Amino acid sequence: MKVRIDSEKTVGKIKPMHGVGQPPFVGVDFSMFKYLKEAGIPFSRLHDVQGYYGGFRWVDIPNLFRDFNADPRDEASYDFTYTDLLITALMECGTEPFFRLGVTIENQALIKSYRLDPPSDPFKWAVVCEHVIRHYTQGWANGFYYDIKYWEIWNEPDNYEDPNENQMWRGTKEDYYELYGVTSKHLKSCFPHLKIGGYASCGFYSVKDSYVSAANSSPRYDYFITFFDGFLDYIKKNGCPLDFFSWHSYDSIENNIIYATYARKRLDRIGYFHTETTCNEWNYDIGARGTCRHAALTCAMMLAFQNTPLDSAMFYDAAFSVSIYASLFSPLDGRPFPTYYAFKAFNELYSLGNQISVETDENGVYAVGAKRDDTICIVISNTSGEDKAISPDDFGDVKRCLITCEGKTYTETELPDILPKDSFIAVFTAA
Repeated sequence: MKVRIDSEKTVGKIKPMHGVGQPPFVGVDFSMFKYLKEAGIPFSRLHDVQGYYGGFRWVDIPNLFRDFNADPRDEASYDFTYTDLLITALMECGTEPFFRLGVTIENQALIKSYRLDPPSDPFKWAVVCEHVIRHYTQGWANGFYYDIKYWEIWNEPDNYEDPNENQMWRGTKEDYYELYGVTSKHLKSCFPHLKIGGYASCGFYSVKDSYVSAANSSPRYDYFITFFDGFLDYIKKNGCPLDFFSWHSYDSIENNIIYATYARKRLDRIGYFHTETTCNEWNYDIGARGTCRHAALTCAMMLAFQNTPLDSAMFYDAAFSVSIYASLFSPLDGRPFPTYYAFKAFNELYSLGNQISVETDENGVYAVGAKRDDTICIVISNTSGEDKAISPDDFGDVKRCLITCEGKTYTETELPDILPKDSFIAVFTAA
């Protein structure tokens, strides 16, 4: 395997691709946040925090503003108690909350839903969100002055076309467009310096290389695109702000590259050139969690995302939980799975800042390099399914090497002659 490194060719900035979904804590014990700090996790998206209905205490708008008949301008109408603890703990460890304004998924909504109906008064709901933001960024209601930039309006309203099947939104797509329009305009008028966006799309699974529906698509996947197209038409026609567009995917690396390009091109087509894009839910091959295979795939995904039009990404998720999505920590003892170390490796790049040109000649092998002053770091992930020979001559003066593979997690090593299958390395060299 040939690794071509041009340390004199800067190709951009390393972007925050190592964000996570809900963070790891139990009760009000935030001691596991030390892992977020050690890995330099830039964002934690606050969705589905603490299980059903947000544990009735955390983040969700119905937990913060419990009686929708109350006065949204009266601080007595709000209960920030537990969310204050969470937000403060995240800020103290250096991880910025990516705040989802909305509700947690109701997996049993087919039996009965509780919080999924569109707000009866969209403007009042927008005013509630305004005061949540004021509490955390402007000190309102004995609040804080935190630098929390991203505020996301709802989550996956496109989950199903039939409102009776939808586990996130019991309204029509037009109902959501109206809520987004009213809320985004109000919040942007109140906070022009903050980033307001949405809508946490279920994704673009029906889109393939030609950017048209794949032959094996489904009506549900096609609806995701129909919803997206309608949303773009609505915001363009009504002049709605969209500082960022968020989408989700549990698909392969190769397909996610297609989706990231598709989202960027669609936004550019309607003139929203400055709208950021973020894949703020992703996790590939969830069934492999706890293995080096999953670690290598996760590392590779972040490396691949770096070379797409995406501005950021957030893995779902970092919770300390028995959920199969909770893929960074063992639910038995809280120790990091191998996948956690993929985030540490990517942070080595992020800390250096400037991306340099690095290429490999093998399918299934992903590499990104970064440089600051006289330090270079190259991260390489081998997902090819085969061991790959590497040449020390490609790397020059190696100062340090860390490997995660079967039996080793981010372990100091000499630069190996063979990069094992399902492994990744972080190689530090002199400029």
